[in-house]
Amino acid sequence: MSMPVGNQDREQRRRRCLFRATHRGTKEMDWLLGRYAEATLLSAGNIDLALWERIVEFPDPELHDWIMGHAVSGDAAIAGIVAAIRAHHGMTQSGT
Repeated sequence: MSMPVGNQDREQRRRRCLFRATHRGTKEMDWLLGRYAEATLLSAGNIDLALWERIVEFPDPELHDWIMGHAVSGDAAIAGIVAAIRAHHGMTQSGT
């Protein structure tokens, strides 16, 4: 039995986001973003998946600064996922 076309597209998008999250270019970002992706992407709906597609487009230095708390994204949706990544890794609001 094959998957409906819409589900195939969503699965392909999830796999692409997971790959991009786990193959960032730096080991630290592979781990920080990749572990969170592995824990959440399987259950991501279309809205969350669209957010993942946005976040994996940011360069590592910018993402790293947000996740480590050195900077804050001006986009509320991105700031929300960064907060979720930090919480997933047990990072406090005031630092690591």
